[in-house]
Amino acid sequence: MSADRNIARVTATAAVHAGRTATNPTPPIDLSATYYLPGVDAGGESYESLVAGGPPTAEGGLVYQRMWNPTTAGFEKALAELEGLPEAVSFASGMAAITACLLAATATAGAGAGAAGKRHVVALRPIYGGTDGLLTKGTLGTEVTWVQGPADIAPALAARPDTALVVVETPANPTARLLDLDAVAEACGDVPYLVDSTFATPVLQQPARHGATLVVHSATKYLGGHCDVLGGVVATTPEWAARLRDIRVQTGGLLHPIAGYLLHRGLQTLPLRVKRSSETAGTIATWLAAHPAVERVHYPGLPGGDPDGLIGPDKQMLLPGAMLSFEMRGGYDAAATVAENVRLILHAASLGGAESLITHPASLSHRHVAPDARPDAGLLRFSVGLEDAEDLIEDLDSAFAKI
Repeated sequence: MSADRNIARVTATAAVHAGRTATNPTPPIDLSATYYLPGVDAGGESYESLVAGGPPTAEGGLVYQRMWNPTTAGFEKALAELEGLPEAVSFASGMAAITACLLAATATAGAGAGAAGKRHVVALRPIYGGTDGLLTKGTLGTEVTWVQGPADIAPALAARPDTALVVVETPANPTARLLDLDAVAEACGDVPYLVDSTFATPVLQQPARHGATLVVHSATKYLGGHCDVLGGVVATTPEWAARLRDIRVQTGGLLHPIAGYLLHRGLQTLPLRVKRSSETAGTIATWLAAHPAVERVHYPGLPGGDPDGLIGPDKQMLLPGAMLSFEMRGGYDAAATVAENVRLILHAASLGGAESLITHPASLSHRHVAPDARPDAGLLRFSVGLEDAEDLIEDLDSAFAKI
């Protein structure tokens, strides 16, 4: 892998200052829903500029919050900087961001591809259950071909030349399985591909360096970092950003300014939180792997967890991350007992917060995934937080004793 494709270090300095200026280090929260228009022509010109990505024209003003907001724009600029991409577009949630990407891909493809357009998507499992459901149900009028690895992408594309987008997630939810993004890019050829990089964050991986067109984050998770804000964001090229903003204006899935402020603030501590949690996750994964009640641990940092050699300072992913999952020998009953008996660890949905969270994907996030692709009933997903490793292990051990 050439040096220019290696991960660029997201330092604490970069995270603290991205999207900010020396004279305005704490951007204000602009809550205005509408703004004074000095003239009809000026307002219309500013409207066009804002829809295209802003900033507003000097004469026309900000027009309307659904077009553009200075607070959320600061967060978008910061995230784009950390991902090494020119632009980013924020949304009300991670699923709103995924939805906008699918609409932008299929609508744009359809415009020049005849009446039927390109409605087909190739996607790799495992993947977040919400994305899986959106594709499987065809809610947006798309068709999906599910594949299992990069080697399956090219044959799937050959079989369906009407493919508009390839969708992957690495590390994958809930097994933290890694994908070789260079292999994905090679298989995709000219077909754009999207990477859900929520588990990794830009601290651990920047998919655009490996050919990704769209890099999606559920900002609710690590970017916010405190389980107190909902949001989604897509880092991408100017051309795709313009399409996404147009979708956002049409559908109204915008990020609220207070959420934008909280997410921008969350980025300042992102490297510290991710690296600390990743270190703790390694300790816990090793302990789990040796526990007699555990059948299997899914964690890239364990022996055999990174078969393609993707983790390291000069590799695709800097560290193994803070997400892991493990399968209990007693199946569903044992997993449920553990989830219901932890006390320090919070039995709750979501991930990436300061507090550690444990959840049963087969019952929640992946409940409606096809049975042959659903996570094992004995699998628990564990988002390792910022607590001391010894305290988390003691809590798990106590819950295991209830089985």
